Amino acid sequence: MRVFRPNRRWWAAQALAIGLCAALLAGQVPAQTPRQYTFRALSELVLVNVTVRDRKGNLVRGLTANDFTLLEDGKPQRISSFDVENTEMALPTTVQQAKVLTAESAPGTLVPQVDKSAVKDRRLVVLFFDLSSMQPEEVDRAVKAAEDYINKQMAAADLVAVASLDSSLLVNQDFTTDHALLLKAVDSFSSSSGQGFEAGSTGTAEGTPDTSQPFAPDDTEYNIFNTDRRLEALRALAESMAQVEQKKSIVYFASGMDRTGVENQSELRATINSAVRSNVSIYTLDTRGLEAMVPGGEAQQASLRGTAPYSGKSTLNQYNSNFSTQETLVTLAGDTGGRAFLDSNDFSQVFRRVQEDTSSYYLLGYRSSNPVRDGRFRRITVRLNRPDLKLVYRRGYYAPADFQHTNREDRENELEQELASDLPSTDLPVFLSAGYFRMGRNRFFVPVSVAVPGSEIPFIRSKQQDRATIDVLGVVLDPAKRPMARVRDTVKLAVRGSLEVQRKNVQYDTGVLLPPGKFHLKFIVRENQTGRTGSFETDLVIPDMKNAPLKMSTVVLASQRQPVKGHEENPLVRSGWELVPSVTHVFSSNQQLYLYYEVYDPAREAANGAPGSRRTSTGSGIHVLTSVAFFQGSRKTYETPLVTARQLNTSDRHAAAFQVEVPLRDLKPGFYTCQINVIDDAAGTFLFPRLALLVRQPGEATKAASEEAKPLPSLPPQTPQR
Repeated sequence: MRVFRPNRRWWAAQALAIGLCAALLAGQVPAQTPRQYTFRALSELVLVNVTVRDRKGNLVRGLTANDFTLLEDGKPQRISSFDVENTEMALPTTVQQAKVLTAESAPGTLVPQVDKSAVKDRRLVVLFFDLSSMQPEEVDRAVKAAEDYINKQMAAADLVAVASLDSSLLVNQDFTTDHALLLKAVDSFSSSSGQGFEAGSTGTAEGTPDTSQPFAPDDTEYNIFNTDRRLEALRALAESMAQVEQKKSIVYFASGMDRTGVENQSELRATINSAVRSNVSIYTLDTRGLEAMVPGGEAQQASLRGTAPYSGKSTLNQYNSNFSTQETLVTLAGDTGGRAFLDSNDFSQVFRRVQEDTSSYYLLGYRSSNPVRDGRFRRITVRLNRPDLKLVYRRGYYAPADFQHTNREDRENELEQELASDLPSTDLPVFLSAGYFRMGRNRFFVPVSVAVPGSEIPFIRSKQQDRATIDVLGVVLDPAKRPMARVRDTVKLAVRGSLEVQRKNVQYDTGVLLPPGKFHLKFIVRENQTGRTGSFETDLVIPDMKNAPLKMSTVVLASQRQPVKGHEENPLVRSGWELVPSVTHVFSSNQQLYLYYEVYDPAREAANGAPGSRRTSTGSGIHVLTSVAFFQGSRKTYETPLVTARQLNTSDRHAAAFQVEVPLRDLKPGFYTCQINVIDDAAGTFLFPRLALLVRQPGEATKAASEEAKPLPSLPPQTPQR
């Protein structure tokens, strides 16, 4: 049997032992039918809002698409769509509603349907209250500003929605012109609703409030998580409005946003890209208003430690902290075509600016002539044949990026998001199996095997070899969702001919150490050519064997063995050979079936060995009997000879280990129920676990593989990534 496996390396971390291997297994999955390919042309519409003013600042109307010239990175683009949005055309009629944020999908569609006539010539404004960042008095100021806008500044063309972020993102009111509904939604944000957090200091205690605590708390990790969460909420809000082509505005009420180094850079860029693609401008408003930096700190703070209040250092620290929390607000606004409003107590300015920017504009759409999805910034230039006019538009956008153009950090984030997602990923077929073997009193070795059909892995030709890489990320959770073990690895495959791999499985084997209990396993696998991922989840129950009449491990089925060196801590390695577990329990009739299982703490016979004599924990030896029977329906078709164990052959684990070999040529092709008969004759106890398996006729490819027993060259040792 041709076997392809990398060398294994074990390490200890968080009370787990992990083995690394990748095996190409022949005959594990039934032959797959030829795939039907569908060719699709992907093209994304790029929207550009253009406001045209004359020298006096008046809006210029009446222009057509022929008046505009549009370039991307200096190359002319064909304008494929052209629209004029004039909110002054909207008349104060009956109350208008537009379901955009909470729209329901029409039957047979995945994208919510929006009535375009309801948003035509309308100014779409979302009042977004970030309650997780504001103090109670800041929430009150934001609510007051929103109420003044609704009562005094809201125009007939304004369709306004209200959203908030507290423990989760919530749409309090979809787009409407009804003042009563909007006021009701805004008034619900009472002072007690805001979950304000006072910005803490990190590092030295110098210049921090003296609260009689033994240490200064480090809130760096909290800030990383909290900022990403707030950016994700903005991103989700922008993406939910992508179906509407007109310009949308988000007025973001927040008490700054603290970004820690480069940790939040990826999420910030993703948020800006989503807003630009969705034609959303973000107008940020710092609800702290105009602040006075008091050297000794504000009245609600405790006295500062050290000499910082007397040297001016504390005031400088306050200015630096205030600036850093405002920097992200400026970036969000500037890169999306909005504006940041900082250090001002006149909150009405933000609403006037939104209305001015969306009163009348031209909406140009084009499909980029650059098909490369490299994620790079592309500069947009719009020109008119009249030099006396001034154009206002966004200067560019980030192109979408495919998997090959993503960086390492983005790829790791993608795996982590898949691992945390409640929805399974099915782009890549993945199969998983797990078992357990006792290593100590409350310690079990759990072998985990993850298999992917080789036909699903694309290879690239490099240096006379076909190469591919696979990322594996897995976690074992207890009933309280706490991680008990974690696996992260990248497996590199290099073969002389990928056609051989197409008929086999690529299998990754690992192992973890766990105590008895109930656990949930989830593994993510990604092939790194196209970025397709697949996930598999399963529950595992490791029994507490203290009171079990007959203590037994799970049964491993295998058709291959691999020579290895060392790794005696793995129960599947014995005498220099390791069993490769079968994940799918599908075998060919020309293969040899191996069954491996262990019986722990079997009773010992009485010293005289006489039948019916008293059995004790000490005596001359054990007496464990076992055999394997195969059933088709209720009819037994085959049974192995009876095997008797008289001594413990795995004394370090107090186990009698059994490896039964069955030549599958003795079984006709078909489905079987495999029953393992285990009898502890000295104790009078027994178990009969059952497993399902499929025996099929070998194909020509399987015959060729089975005739050559020489293993393929091993891969160089891999360094696991945590």
